[in-house]
Amino acid sequence: TAEKLFKVLRCLFFPVDCRQYTNRSCEECLKNVTCLWCASSGRCVEYPIRRVLPPADLCELRSARWGVCWVNFEALIIAMSVVGGTILIMLGVCCCCCCKKKSKKPDKDDERAAREREKRRVRQEERRAEMKSRHDEIRRKYGTMLMQAIQTKL
Repeated sequence: TAEKLFKVLRCLFFPVDCRQYTNRSCEECLKNVTCLWCASSGRCVEYPIRRVLPPADLCELRSARWGVCWVNFEALIIAMSVVGGTILIMLGVCCCCCCKKKSKKPDKDDERAAREREKRRVRQEERRAEMKSRHDEIRRKYGTMLMQAIQTKL
């Protein structure tokens, strides 16, 4: 929301010393997004932004809180690993199922399209044969009439 964005921008442009929230509550410390709360020591420290995870000498992962007080980094890493692994497995299963289905047999749409093509081809052959017989009939009719006309003139 706009309020959260404003808080983030305010913290980035007007940094607050996180140490002033030490020995207070986690909620007070984490109002500033640049702060990290260490539950075991009750300290509020600046989050080490150059590193993904806070180093162990700063705070243990199971005691470190950032963003919200009810989730520690250890639980966050486990949860994200489980979710990421589940998504990767689901993608792999979907890819295998799709590839197996395509290579196994043509689907109903492909079969229907092939049947329609065959019907069209048969109808076209019938039309060609009918047209050829008509043309042959016309040739015979006019060919003999033409021959009769030539013979009468001679």
